[in-house]
Amino acid sequence: MVPHLITALTGPINELEQRILESTPVIERWFRLEWMEHTPPFYTSVDIRNAGFKLAPVDTNLFPGGWNNLTAEMLPLAVQAAMAAIEKICPEAKNLLLVPENHTRNLFYLLNVAQLQRIFYSAGLNVRIGSLNPEVKEPTPIELPGGDRIVLEPIIREGRRIGLKHFDPCTILLNNDLSAGVPGILEDLHEQYVLPPLHAGWHVRRKSHHFRAYEEVAKRFGKLIGIDPWLINPLFAHCGQVNFAEGTGFECLQGNVDALLGKIRRKYKEYGIQERPFVVVKADNGTYGMGVMMVRDAAELGSLNRRTKNKMAVIKDGQQVSDVIIQEGVMTHERINDAVAEPVVYMMDRYVVGGFYRVHAERGVDENLNAPGASFVPLAFEKSALQPQPGSKPGASVPNRFYMYGVVARLAMLAAAYELEATDPEAELDA
Repeated sequence: MVPHLITALTGPINELEQRILESTPVIERWFRLEWMEHTPPFYTSVDIRNAGFKLAPVDTNLFPGGWNNLTAEMLPLAVQAAMAAIEKICPEAKNLLLVPENHTRNLFYLLNVAQLQRIFYSAGLNVRIGSLNPEVKEPTPIELPGGDRIVLEPIIREGRRIGLKHFDPCTILLNNDLSAGVPGILEDLHEQYVLPPLHAGWHVRRKSHHFRAYEEVAKRFGKLIGIDPWLINPLFAHCGQVNFAEGTGFECLQGNVDALLGKIRRKYKEYGIQERPFVVVKADNGTYGMGVMMVRDAAELGSLNRRTKNKMAVIKDGQQVSDVIIQEGVMTHERINDAVAEPVVYMMDRYVVGGFYRVHAERGVDENLNAPGASFVPLAFEKSALQPQPGSKPGASVPNRFYMYGVVARLAMLAAAYELEATDPEAELDA
């Protein structure tokens, strides 16, 4: 399945693709060396935007949902990666407790939980699902679309371990991004492996920290293969004083938006890009496409309507927004059947295991696609992400295009590894 690019096949993105393909041995060796020094996040998904003149990650999720959107052909890769990841952490692992988000009524999310259970079962583990939801007081079977079925069970804590009735896991896999903080039941579990670590949750994580780490990675990668890092890096700024509900702190926001738009204009001029630049203002922590707005002119911020302010003021789990990241807007020039699309790449340990296109028929090329009404079309990653085809014309080969996505996604994953090292509460203890 080939993405349709509106951009001409000779555009800068194809020069970038060409450079990445020519540098494949150098790139793969560089990643190998990086992974000897840094631990990849346990699993990661990265939203990528291809503007035709730049290709950049715009979001990196360390508790990815959406595993149900991977096709059956991708599962063997995911199972192999799961085996490698578990073997590295706990080779004798037998029982794995999967802890999902609390939305027990969101069947699409629960299909993702069922898929994760299937992947780790196939990797040789007994997998059961432990819920943090106080409403789950006994084993609760849930029938899912397509004939799947999962059982949610209440988590039990004994001393410094958690488990289920008659089930003692050595590994806890969180598929819950801890937006509202760490529940007490998950604290001080020093006898079990908790993956990802608790400090990967949104109660600690900040997008601005991630993109600062990514900027460093992009600069080093740019030097490695001889490209301007801007081609793979969205510029950004940060403002920590905003209160959308009360309408305060907007001077900080307007000043940052104005300065960033100026920087983007200069880059557009340098590359002869005719598009009108925009920035994305979003909550510095949090997911689900909540707390996001597009701005083309700082003056717009002076006249936000109540609906926009309300939308920006609160994100998942009722968290108030005061910190925002202002990120260079990267439009998407990818389409699936005339609908605007963006690739999302899935990784486990250091391996690209698959991905899909997030497609939204009602959104424009410069809008947030992670919104109600989005649909998902699997990427043909299973045969191609790691097998580029040298000699193919840039922009004409699916494997080459997907290889390039996989490289950029792994750069974002490496930035997340740097970020987790910097925020690890136990790092000082080990030093």
